[in-house]
Amino acid sequence: MPTIIVTHEVTDTDHWLSSPKREELLPSLGASNLRTFVNPQDRTRVGLVMDVADLDALFAALQNPSDELIEGMKYDTVLPETMAILVAS
Repeated sequence: MPTIIVTHEVTDTDHWLSSPKREELLPSLGASNLRTFVNPQDRTRVGLVMDVADLDALFAALQNPSDELIEGMKYDTVLPETMAILVAS
């Protein structure tokens, strides 16, 4: 199961950290073992490390996000255009 790092910006870091949306939505995309990170020099830059059962399914879901995923990102104040994904090699 590949491990990935997802980085992106948020507009409200404290809200993002306390939000239940990641744990509600990401497991349905095959993600598990989620861990959150915050850039200490720029708290609007955050990241997630997670294990993903099916990378192709995750990338497809992000390319064409469901209404639920879009709403979850909005709720978490994620700026999707800033998202970058790194895959463990």
